[in-house]
Amino acid sequence: MLEKINQTVTYIRSKVTIEPEVGIILGTGLGGLVREIENQQALDYKDIPNFPVSTVEGHSGRLIFGNLGGKKVVAMQGRFHYYEGYDMKQVTFPVRVMKFLGIKYLFVSNASGGVNPDFEIGDLMIINDHINLMPNPLLGPNISELGPRFPDMHKPYDHDLIALAKKVAAELGIKMQEGCYVGTTGPTFETPKEYQYFRIIGGDTVGMSTVPEVIVARHMSIPVFAISIITDLGVPGKIVEVSHEEVQKVGNMAEQKMTLIMKQMLTRL
Repeated sequence: MLEKINQTVTYIRSKVTIEPEVGIILGTGLGGLVREIENQQALDYKDIPNFPVSTVEGHSGRLIFGNLGGKKVVAMQGRFHYYEGYDMKQVTFPVRVMKFLGIKYLFVSNASGGVNPDFEIGDLMIINDHINLMPNPLLGPNISELGPRFPDMHKPYDHDLIALAKKVAAELGIKMQEGCYVGTTGPTFETPKEYQYFRIIGGDTVGMSTVPEVIVARHMSIPVFAISIITDLGVPGKIVEVSHEEVQKVGNMAEQKMTLIMKQMLTRL
């Protein structure tokens, strides 16, 4: 894997001049944040050696370098998912590459289903913990140059970044929820009993991404901040038929608030 990472990094550095300080992964319907990135230099995933290609609607499939909130960033406009048929090492490969490109922080976003009865559609939730119901991306031989065999996960999401996000949201007058994200393989949306189960085990929201990237980031000691947009509800009495198109639509409506928060956070890092 080290050889592949170095090959990919060498190619990217031959095409772009920006050395990123912060990596950003944008979820379903949340690619609009890239409009705020200045002095853009973009690469299509299909042109990058060893990169998978995003196959999901709402995921554009570009790596975008530029300036946001006074910081040099690299943003993934579209991520990869286990349910697309990629293995976990492929899903998380871009995080490895971003680390080798020089990022010091990782910001992650996703669209998810709320199982906390206090949540409403369109809410933003800061992720403060997760429950992993997917295969662990660190299975297999460990590469010590990337991180330890048994990485500690007592603080998967950085407490200082969470505190900063709360401060920024309060100043902007944006309501924020906070809670635990349950990561599942998908691609099916959940049954009512699955929603109930996720709530019982401690989840506040459920989705099909994020957790693998966070595990790999922590394996490499990258501080992580993550935010969920609640696009549907898995709460008894509020469960309705869900479509991917509806998820995208709600994501698009709420992403402006998410962009404001992330941009302000970057200026203060």
